[in-house]
Amino acid sequence: MGEKKTEKPTYELQEQLDKMRPEDLHKYFKDNKDDIRDQKKAFYYFMKDTLIDKGIFLKDVYTSAGLSESYGSKIINQEKHTKNRDHIIRLCVAGHFNLMETNRALKLYGMNELYPKYSRDACIIVAINNRIFNLAKIDDSLAEQGLDPLSTEQ
Repeated sequence: MGEKKTEKPTYELQEQLDKMRPEDLHKYFKDNKDDIRDQKKAFYYFMKDTLIDKGIFLKDVYTSAGLSESYGSKIINQEKHTKNRDHIIRLCVAGHFNLMETNRALKLYGMNELYPKYSRDACIIVAINNRIFNLAKIDDSLAEQGLDPLSTEQ
């Protein structure tokens, strides 16, 4: 069985680009083809890699997020684009993402990061920072503040 190739760290790629001339880009792409990701799939790769690092299975994330496996996988794979920011937040909470990871996922998906000046976002931030990954508890906390729960509407 072959050994898994280690991905080059981003800083190493950045160092190459810092010294590069435009006419050498073709060599950069050729030499680093296994380390460069399709920007359109950045959200997918980030979600997948983060969940692998945490030892959490996608199937469990969909279940915990309250999304069907088929719908959840279409969102993660970006086969179907949701405009419902709550779905991305639910997937991140179900995946036990910290605040930085959650904000990065939202940004990669093209949505606004959690913002401390919005009451609802502030409540979600506090839950994430306190490692509350139970969506029912987060919804209860939102309700206590008179705020809408995280939507599961598909």
